Amino acid sequence: MSDKKIEVTLVKSVIGTKQSHRATVRGLGLRRLNQTVALVDTPEVRGMINKVAYLLKSEG
Repeated sequence: MSDKKIEVTLVKSVIGTKQSHRATVRGLGLRRLNQTVALVDTPEVRGMINKVAYLLKSEG
C-alpha cells in the first residue's frame, strides 16, 4: 500500500457549482476556502481531484 500523500487546497468557492462537485469537495475533507488537507495518493482520490480540479490546488 502506498504511503504517498497529496496536499489539496480549496482555492475557489463551491457556490454556484454542481451538487455532485460540492459533494466531491466535501468527500475530500474540505470545508473552508484555503483549507488544506493531506490525502493518501490512490486512484480513487486522484479521480475525485480531477473531477473538481478547477476548484483546487494540489501539490505533492
